[in-house]
Amino acid sequence: QVQLVESGGGLVQAGQSLRLSCAASGRAFNVYTMAWFRQAPGREREFVAAVSRSNAYTDYADSVKGRFTISRDNAKNTVYLQMNSLKPEDTAVYYCAARYGSYMESASASYNYWGQGTQVTVSS
Repeated sequence: QVQLVESGGGLVQAGQSLRLSCAASGRAFNVYTMAWFRQAPGREREFVAAVSRSNAYTDYADSVKGRFTISRDNAKNTVYLQMNSLKPEDTAVYYCAARYGSYMESASASYNYWGQGTQVTVSS
């Protein structure tokens, strides 16, 4: 089992950047594929990005490609989401998620563990 705690959210203006962090505790971090999801008010939770266990492979939603970068530091049990060129439509609660195994799934149901979320608000 793993516990996840996100941090780094906040209020920024369009075009600015934020870096989210997700600290994991519990079972060995490098057995989990990690991902970020987000949920805006009135909308379903959606996939943002995923990173493989070794940090060698990544996957992104089309809406964030070229602007967001996911990475992980297995020595620090932490996964990051660098968000650049933020847009108002990026406003949402961002969740860190973990799944046991090597496949980078984009379906939220494939992830076993979730953090509590961190709010990101982008003003125009």
